[in-house]
Order: sequence, then structure tokens, then C-alpha cells
Amino acid sequence: MHGRHLLAAALALVVAATPATAAHAATQPGFRPGAPGIGDPAYPLDGNGGYDVRHYDLDVRYQPATDELDGHATITATATQSLSRFDLDLTGLTVDALTVNGRPAVWTRDGDELVVTPARGLPAGLPFVVDVRYHGVPYTARIPEIPLESQFMHTDDGALVAGEPKAAASWFPVNDHPLDKATYSVRVTVPEGLGALSNGILLGSATNDGWTTFRWAATSPMASYLTTLAIGRWRIDQHQHRGRQTIIAVDASLPPTFADDSVGRTDEITDYLETLFGPYPFEANGAIVDKHDPLLFALETQTRPVYPASFLVDEPSRYQGNVVAHELAHQWFGDSVSVRYWRELWLNEGFAEYAAWLWNEHDRLTTVRELFNLFYNLPVDSGVWTPPAYGPPGADPFRFSVYSRGAMTLHALRMLVGDATFFRIMRTWATRYRYGNADTADFVALAERVSGRSLGAFFAAWLTGATKPPNPDPLPPGVAAPSGHLLDAVGRAHGRR
Repeated sequence: MHGRHLLAAALALVVAATPATAAHAATQPGFRPGAPGIGDPAYPLDGNGGYDVRHYDLDVRYQPATDELDGHATITATATQSLSRFDLDLTGLTVDALTVNGRPAVWTRDGDELVVTPARGLPAGLPFVVDVRYHGVPYTARIPEIPLESQFMHTDDGALVAGEPKAAASWFPVNDHPLDKATYSVRVTVPEGLGALSNGILLGSATNDGWTTFRWAATSPMASYLTTLAIGRWRIDQHQHRGRQTIIAVDASLPPTFADDSVGRTDEITDYLETLFGPYPFEANGAIVDKHDPLLFALETQTRPVYPASFLVDEPSRYQGNVVAHELAHQWFGDSVSVRYWRELWLNEGFAEYAAWLWNEHDRLTTVRELFNLFYNLPVDSGVWTPPAYGPPGADPFRFSVYSRGAMTLHALRMLVGDATFFRIMRTWATRYRYGNADTADFVALAERVSGRSLGAFFAAWLTGATKPPNPDPLPPGVAAPSGHLLDAVGRAHGRR
């Protein structure tokens, strides 16, 4: 164990041996523990109650040779109730020292919950600061039979963080749910010769004693699962586009032209999406392409989506723009406007999928009408339709229908209200809930207000009905919907094949 870990462990023993301070906080009148979960029916222990994080300041050092991470997190939050104790989400890593408002605090571990009892209670409405020093080998989620990895992945030249509905707790203590968005400052120190990417703007880098530190700032509110860390050897394209920093990082082991027809079109695709949904919502843009075989999904990590090399090919191909359009559309729908609870996932995936359909038409690959009919014509008992896109509370939200049936719902809405009204609904949605959270009831209410129509029965039929609603946009007689390689291409986003 490193010397500073021994010192921190000794301090922890001293604090744990003096429980009187914790007892003081626990017995203050009117103070009570924060809930160990934020209240999401699908994931009861994700996130935590009793406080709202404003900012994470993260300083991590990672050694790929040993897979060891040393971290220092400074978390600025506001108590939303008078707290005697509170939880943070943290998977696997060892806590070495922890203070709240500069005073040593008592902590215990309960699975992935880090339970913190401050020396004094935290009054409702007041800010507080949590300082955590920690270390260990970060957690990698694995499904061996696929094989698939997510969360903190050890790659052949470094590491990559990506996962949904959670990944952040694998590398720092966090309130790990989209309801608690925050801004981030991230310093990443890695062996000299490696690069380290995160979200937002690159502020600079410096090398000392064989280590290089990269400084990143995500200045717009971000849901924790959208944070990323990408360490390795990269081919970097960094430039300014429309006043914002665009950074595209491609695994250096890949051919030099590998990403030209995919992430190389990031600015072009973003510009097109702005014409549909309004201004791009963030301070930076870009992409990360990693050659890591167990990475079998793309993810909309904020300002810098992650793409697996296996989704792309090193040859001219317009099909590759589909997955890029999907992940970039998430910057509006999913990242800026985030779900309130995970059962609302169609608001992320259906919207991003429909945006990809629109891009495919713009890029003259196929029409939205053809894609709609391709999915509509599949049997009602297929995964495209069943289970419904909007499931009951507590149901698994990650299913194919949230993409396909969600996108079909939007196209049916467009056919019902007309293009002008439909795109006014989409732009208003992106503006009204910018940097916030919303649910299906909010979207239905907004669509009704903008269109002047009663739409409750319409959305119920398309999102939850057991039978197909009537086709609002059938192909002309004798015209067949596309199939084969196109269906495969539109199914690549988020690991769908």
C-alpha cells in the first residue's frame, strides 16, 4: 500500500473510533438521514435523497499497467432536507479519507452505497462540501457470454468509461441518477505518452516526472452516467466550429482514414440537427472511437459520444452516419433534456432514433417514410412493438421498442399535426427543458398546447397499446420498404444489430 494510503487509513481508524461526533449529528432535532435511493422505480438504489450536487471537482491518476486509480473528489452540494447522514454511490473503490465542510466524517459501506455521517447535521437549504480521497481497481461490468463490458473498461492501452444507466460510480463518488445534474472539473494524470479525454472543454495539459495531466471542464449541467474518461493513444482532431471546441479522438491503432465517413462528419451532422431542433446545447462537441472488442455499444456521453470501432468500417460508406446522428441527437434529447425516471427512456431513444431517420433522408440514404414502414410492417409480437415503448413503473426500460416504437410515435405525431407544428413542438421541448428533466406527461402536455389538439388517446395507442394503431403514412402500392443491410445499419446505435 502506498504511504499516503497508510496515513489515510490511520486517520480513518481514528475517526471511526470516536463515534460521538456522528452521534451528535444523528440526534439533532429535525435532522434525519437522506434516502439511499433517489426514488426511481426501475433502479431503487440509484442516486440518493436529501441533497442536490452543484459541482464535482475530480482529480484522478490512473496507471494502466496495474489498473490502479487514485482519486480525490470535491463535491459541492446543497441539502434539500436537514441531513443527519447521506449516501453517495461508489462501486468497489476504497475510501481513504472523507471530510464534510472540512471536518472528518464517519463513513460505512453498504454494497455500492457510501454512507456518510458528518460531524454536524447539514441544515436544509445550505451548501456543504464533501472531500473524498480514494483508490483501487475500478469496477468493470461484464456479461461474459456476449462478451460485453461497460462502466470502467481496461483497454489494451489504457481505459474507457461508458455505461447506461450508470458508470460514474465506478470511478468517483457520486449521486448517480439523471435527476441530479451538475457541472464538472476533471484533472486526469496518466503516464507520459498517453492521452486522457473527458467531457467538455480541454483547458490544457502539462507533463512532469513522467506523468501528464489533462484538465477538462464541463460547464453545462450533466447527468452522471454521461461522464466519460478515455485514456490511451489517440489520433486527435481538435478545431473550432461555430465558436465551440470540437475534439475527435480515434484509437491510434486504427487506419488514418477510418473515421472519415462517420465521426469525421460530426460538425456536418450537428449543423443539420440544429436546423431541426434549435441551437446545439453545449460548450463543446466531438467523439471518441476506441478499438476495444468488448465495447459493443455506442453512448451519448455529453459533448463527446463514444463509438466502438466495430460499428465502423474503413471504406466509403454513408451508412455510418446513422449511428453518429443518433448519438449527436442525444445531445438535445437525453443529455440536455434528460428523463425524470428511467421508464421515460423513449424520450431519449425514440427521439434520437427519429433524428437519425431524418438524417438518413437528408443524406439521401432512404426516406423517413420508408424507414417508418420498415418497422411498422413487422409483426406486433416482435421486439419492435412488444413490450410497449412506455412500460409500467419498475419495468426494464432498456428494450428495442423504446427506439423503434418511440421513433414511430414521433412520425405518427408529425403526420397528425403537420411538419410546421411538429418541429415547433420539438424545438419548444428542447428549449423549455434545456439542462433539466422531464417526463412523458410533460411532452404530451406540451404537444397538446402547441398543436391545440387533445392527444392523450393518440399517445396511449402508440406508446402503450397492445395492437398496432392505423398506419398514418403507408407506402404507395407496389413500393416495398427497405430491408437487409439498411435494417442492420439503423440498428447499430447502442449495440443493436
